Parts: sequence; C-alpha cells; structure tokens
Amino acid sequence: MPALDDYIVDVLMRDLVGHDRRPVAFLVYLWLASGQARTGQPVRVSFQEMAESIGVSKSSAQAAVRWLMRRKLLSASKANATAIPSYKVISPWKDGSRRGR
Repeated sequence: MPALDDYIVDVLMRDLVGHDRRPVAFLVYLWLASGQARTGQPVRVSFQEMAESIGVSKSSAQAAVRWLMRRKLLSASKANATAIPSYKVISPWKDGSRRGR
C-alpha cells in the first residue's frame, strides 16, 4: 500500500480539525483515502457502512461528506438516484497544473 501523503497529516488535519472544526471530516477523508489507495479505485460505500467503519453517527458521516465535497476534497457519483455512491478522494495539492498560478 502506498504511504500516507505527508500533506494529509501535516496540513489537512490541522485545517479540517483546527480551522474548520470538523474532525469527522478528517476521519472520513482519511478512511476514504486509505480505501482508495488500497484498491486504486473510488470507494463505493453507504453512509451507514462508512459511519460504522469510522465509529461515528450516520448524520455525522453525511455532514462530513457534504463538507469535503464543498471543500473540493471529495467527489461522488451514482449510477442512479437510489444507488450507493462511489467516492473519489481528491488531492488538489498534488495537481501540478495549479502550481505557478
């Protein structure tokens, strides 16, 4: 499994937990990033399964996903309106096209 990106712990944790005051968002990001790193694919998971895996309430997991999507750290897609979503972790600090702007 690839090593955890230093940016996640050194910068993103402080930003989400300290500045945004959303520790569950950090846990969700970390859990999804780990799952995506293991498989190389977006993580397909229900809110209930996500919440149980992380140890938080379903509503906390939902709020965290909304926050991460708002911050453009996560994207979600569904095959149809009732399908279980697939979450893709986004790492904007790795996007070389943004550097130097």
